[in-house]
Formats: sequence, structure tokens, C-alpha cells
Amino acid sequence: MDTEKNPWNESQIRTLRSTHRPGWIRLLAITVVLALVFGAQIVTNGVCLRQSPTVEDVLRQAPLIDGHNDFPIWIRAFYQNRIYQRNFTYDGPLFGQVDFPRLAQGRLRGQFWSVYVECPKAANDYSDETYFEIQRDTLQQIDLVSRLIRAEPDMLALVHSSADVWETFSNQPTRIASVMGIEGLHQIANSASILRLYHSLGVRYATLTHECHNAFADSATPARPLHNGLSEAGRILVGEMNRLGMIVDLAHVSYETMLAALDVTTAPVIFSHSSAYALCPHERNVPDDILWKLKRNDGVVMVSFYPSYTRCDDPDRATIEDVADHIQYIGELIGYRHVGLGSDFDGMPSGIRGLEDVRAGWSGRGNVLRVLRAVEDEAATRADELPLEDDVKPFFSWI
Repeated sequence: MDTEKNPWNESQIRTLRSTHRPGWIRLLAITVVLALVFGAQIVTNGVCLRQSPTVEDVLRQAPLIDGHNDFPIWIRAFYQNRIYQRNFTYDGPLFGQVDFPRLAQGRLRGQFWSVYVECPKAANDYSDETYFEIQRDTLQQIDLVSRLIRAEPDMLALVHSSADVWETFSNQPTRIASVMGIEGLHQIANSASILRLYHSLGVRYATLTHECHNAFADSATPARPLHNGLSEAGRILVGEMNRLGMIVDLAHVSYETMLAALDVTTAPVIFSHSSAYALCPHERNVPDDILWKLKRNDGVVMVSFYPSYTRCDDPDRATIEDVADHIQYIGELIGYRHVGLGSDFDGMPSGIRGLEDVRAGWSGRGNVLRVLRAVEDEAATRADELPLEDDVKPFFSWI
């Protein structure tokens, strides 16, 4: 545990929850998100927030980026990845929380699309063979995102770097810079080669776990650990991610994995869709001592809209103001340099009140792009290092 003092005591947290007159940062957080949600004039306390120069200044200066969107797995579940058939529409509503008209109406300028594939059905089996189908499915999801981008070139742009995102933001105002992330190292089938393949196809972050342990790291669920954090292979793989220029994502991982990853990484990390544990003590959220370590790492927490991670006492009553609570708490504790938004749209059965669809995002003054650039810079300094090689079976049985 860190020894730095937490400036928020329990009384202050209760006051934050009950406040009806937010400070300017809290108000900015709410108004930026709501302006994106509704794309219309919003009036609060007699002030026309849609016309607020502070909000407009934020929208002009940095691209609004969502750190986690599960639209691709929704397409797999409801449309079997068939995006050219008549019932998959580009100009009308789709099942779920995301569709193209809502994307167009919003002011989202950057999106990390999750190419999530679920954990293996066989628990406690970490052999290579367990993951082969998952590897195939992951490639199908990467291909799906690539095909979506080609099908909607006026709206979506595949990008590979922080510079690409800024170029799209500056020169292509109708397009959403699109990056991909895998959600768990079970998706790489125990292979650094597969990790590098995904990177070559546009994947720029890898969550170390989903809701299962893997050969590299422990998840927050199940609670019983396998490695007590990172395995030795996991420590080595985090180093390979740093060398490659792949962001390490600590959403979903256990507390011990957070500690180990922050200890071993040489580049900033993210939590792509997590919130503040102090406000909602859920294992998916980030405790204060980890937030202090994240500050020293210069990483970012991308606050989630998932009701169960937003308001633990009553998820059904979670609102946009509760999201602002998490933004304000993290920002006041370790600095707003370390805050972003990761919606988890189409990864949750229902959203928080007042934020019903995908017309949302949060630039955090380009915080996640700063992390991506730092990860790229770290990779550049290690360009002369050799890649991590897989152990392979001998080709000749007599060797």
C-alpha cells in the first residue's frame, strides 16, 4: 500500500454523492457528455450549456475518444457478422446501444472498438489447444471491424498511431478514428507471435484478462488466484507489449495483477473501462493506492458507464451525475491528466440514466492519446531489441 494521504475522507465522499450544485470541473464533465449525447441545446441552472465556451473549447482542442465499445460482439451475436444483408442497416436503428445514425449525430472523434471473444468454456485448462477457436474468432472480429470501416469510409477511419488520430481529427471532421483492442490474453492463444499479428492488423491495446485467469495473469474474477498476479510468462509478455507498442490495459484484472503490471511495465497503462473503487467498491474498479501508482506511471483511468461499476448501492439508479462523481474523484485525487471515458456501450444490458446511447465521449484533453504516444515512444527506444519468440514443437519427432 502507498503511504500518500488520500485527501478524500468518507464524509467528503458522502457530500460528493449528495451535492446538487457541482463545481466547474464536475459541471464540465456532465455538459461535455450530455452535449454529445443529445447534440442539442441543454439548459441547467439557467445556463445554456450547449453554447458554453468552455465546453466548445474542449471539443475544438482535442478529439473526443471512447476507450471501450463492444459493438463488434453485438454484431456477432445478433447478425452473425453479416453486415451486407438487408437487416443490417447503416441508416437505421440496430439492436443494442450503437448504430450509425447515432454515431453520426454525436461528436465522437475516436473509438477503441473491442474485438472481444469470450473466455474458454473449459475452466482451469490453459493449454494452447484450448485457445485455438478463440484465436480464430478474434481474427474474425478484427476482420469485422476492418470491413465495417471499409463499408462506411465517410464515417470511420482505421488508424494505427496517435499521429493518425490527430490527423483524422484535424483534417477529416466527419470521420471517427478507429482503433481496436483485445479483451483478455486468452485471445492470443499463449503466443507472442499472435499478439504481434494482432498489432499488425490494428490492435493497439490488450486487456491482460477478461473474466477468467489465463497463462499470463489473474483476473478479478474468479476470486481465487492462479498466479497471485502476473506469472513469469506474464511479466515477460508485458515487456514484449512495451517493446511492440501495445498499450497494457488493466481493466478486469485482479488487484495483485494491477500491482505486478505497474511494477514491471516501462510505459504508461490504461484502465479502458473502470471507475473509482472508493465510490463504488466493486472488484472492477480501481483502489486509491493503485490510482497513486497510476499517477506515477502517467497512465489513465477511462471511467465506465456500466451501472454496477458506477453505483454499487443501487445500480438501477445510476445517473450521468454518478459518472461525473467518478471523474471528479479521480481527477481531484491524482489529476485530470489521468482521466478519460470508456463507455462499455453494447457490453452492458442497460446504461445509466441520462446516457441512453452512443452519442458520448470524453477527450480528457487527449489523455489516452498521450498514453498511446508514450507507448509508441517507448517502443521506438527499443527498436533494436529482438522480438519474444514462441516455444514451438519440434518438426521432426526424432529431435
